[in-house]
Amino acid sequence: MAGESKGMRGRQTVRDMVLSMLAVGVVVGTGYLFLPHDAKGDGVRVVSYTVEASTAKRAAPYPVLAPQGLSDKWRATSVSYRAAALGEGKGNAWHLGFVTPSGQYAAIEQSDLPREAMVADKVAGGKPDGTSEVAGRTWDRVQGDKARALTVQNGGGTTLLTGTASYKELAELAQSLK
Repeated sequence: MAGESKGMRGRQTVRDMVLSMLAVGVVVGTGYLFLPHDAKGDGVRVVSYTVEASTAKRAAPYPVLAPQGLSDKWRATSVSYRAAALGEGKGNAWHLGFVTPSGQYAAIEQSDLPREAMVADKVAGGKPDGTSEVAGRTWDRVQGDKARALTVQNGGGTTLLTGTASYKELAELAQSLK
């Protein structure tokens, strides 16, 4: 009798395991059907920045720059302006981030902080890497551990174009700034 009970228990364990797997499969399948998934999308959430740029231009103590005439392949993904009172000691700060046509990241960072402070904050391991002439201005190039930047002083502020984008794409962004 003990042998029959042991064999019965083994079959029940296998049966219970199969039933549990079926139950988990039903939950996973139902979740897959009802959760949105777009195989064609790339997951980039595009934002508009025209209102924020206008607000920042009125509030900032330096000339805020925003791109004009970039192709639709440049997709804005983040935008913000923080007054010095809210910036945790980081000055008045304008930020506008993009996914570039090549799929890299590029951002416009402007502040009334000194250039050295901005480079240290935004480009980890940043070292001087020459200059680039863009739109009649000389931009200093900075190469970091994972990112690079173009930077220039303008009217009491520092403009830093940074990201994983190439210097060529950063120069294209600089060319569009107004």
